[in-house]
Amino acid sequence: MRTFVTGAAGFIGSNLVDRLLAAGHEVTGFDNLSTGFRRFLEGAEANARFRLIEGDLLDLEAVTRAMAGADCVFHLAANADVRFGPDHPRRDLEQNTIVTWNVLEAMRAAGARRIAFPSTGSVYGEPEIFPTPETAPFPVQTSLYAASKLAAEGMITAYVAAFGFQAYIFRFVSILGERYTHGHVLDFYRQLREHPRRLDVLGDGRQRKSYLYVQDCVNAILLAVEGCTGAVNILNLGTDEYCQVNDSIGWISGHLGLTPELQYAGGERGWVGDSPFIFLDCARMRALGWKPELTIEQGIIRTLEFLRRNPWVLEARV
Repeated sequence: MRTFVTGAAGFIGSNLVDRLLAAGHEVTGFDNLSTGFRRFLEGAEANARFRLIEGDLLDLEAVTRAMAGADCVFHLAANADVRFGPDHPRRDLEQNTIVTWNVLEAMRAAGARRIAFPSTGSVYGEPEIFPTPETAPFPVQTSLYAASKLAAEGMITAYVAAFGFQAYIFRFVSILGERYTHGHVLDFYRQLREHPRRLDVLGDGRQRKSYLYVQDCVNAILLAVEGCTGAVNILNLGTDEYCQVNDSIGWISGHLGLTPELQYAGGERGWVGDSPFIFLDCARMRALGWKPELTIEQGIIRTLEFLRRNPWVLEARV
């Protein structure tokens, strides 16, 4: 394939780029490097089948020029700062929704007809069905991030109907692993480096979450793009387990040999729009022959070890 990857220097994007190159595909990466890191692409840039274009997805003309010749788009660029959405609501609109429209318009101009898009399990809000299937009714949205992703889903499926595109929409749980640069593992590790005897925890620690290792996530994306033949393919991605935030704290602290005093902010949510229980039914993805190789605990420890080996990530995220 001649592929175009937005957010190519980011956490999931850079891992996907490496895998696409290893499979023999041509890859054009597009990233403004506002949150991604060029050093994540050092291996890719040594490959003759890869090129990185620095640009802004809000610039439709730049995206269209860069996408020329591509036949499959992996649109991974997004504002992943879920927690602070109410502090800058326009950011979710621009970086998740408007840029997706730009990508779709660039696809029309470039002749690309296949798009893989990471949405979020947060679009289910606070469902009544667990594990939650793709067919669950949608609630009133409370997360600006989820609302912006759901709007992007809607535009993608409408473009499928209007222009003959083929879409692969993945509703993720939170992703963990190498090149992870934001989220609770980084937050807890940073705190424990600064004050090993105390850990401040949002909510009451009993929030139940599911997490997925990044290579398991990339495996699923590539398998679905190769094997799904429907016009619109919507697939949950997660593990068949969940944990409490307190469980994650125990694994992280234990691995570091620490026993911090836990200071809870209180309440069952960590922030506005935070769902206290996320657990997805991944039977559709399983039916394709996919299954995660790592447990949640193993993914958390892999993430922690990456952060310990790469202290520059914490410094860059201050």
